Amino acid sequence: MKFVRRANAHWEGSGKEGNGTVSTQSKALDKSKYSASSRFEDGIGTNPEELVAAAHAGCFTMKLSFILGASDYTPNNLDTEAKLTFEDGSIVQIDLVVKGDVPKISDDEFQKAAQEAKENCPISKLLNTKITVSANLAQPASP
Repeated sequence: MKFVRRANAHWEGSGKEGNGTVSTQSKALDKSKYSASSRFEDGIGTNPEELVAAAHAGCFTMKLSFILGASDYTPNNLDTEAKLTFEDGSIVQIDLVVKGDVPKISDDEFQKAAQEAKENCPISKLLNTKITVSANLAQPASP
């Protein structure tokens, strides 16, 4: 399978005082504001790092669902937080924290599936940074 997805950014002004918008092909983001203030402080708008974190959380969670399904497990729900650390001009680490409610799966199987998802989701493969995963199962199945 091959496909192309598009997004675009528009910027006006200097890096520090300027501002811009980002949009996606799907219009999930449609001229969403971003600026140095939203990137490096707590200003209104999005920023590239939170968008990368969102993409990683989404990709990892979907991959985990596919991996679980291949072993005949259907999650009731999976919730993932991606904590991206930016330091000295680089993304130095992303910590994925997933909580899952997956009937009849053992904690060991869930841990293995989470590691496989971390290693094989396309966003993980793209990123050149340290990636960790912490997987927490709501109610592990009894052995």
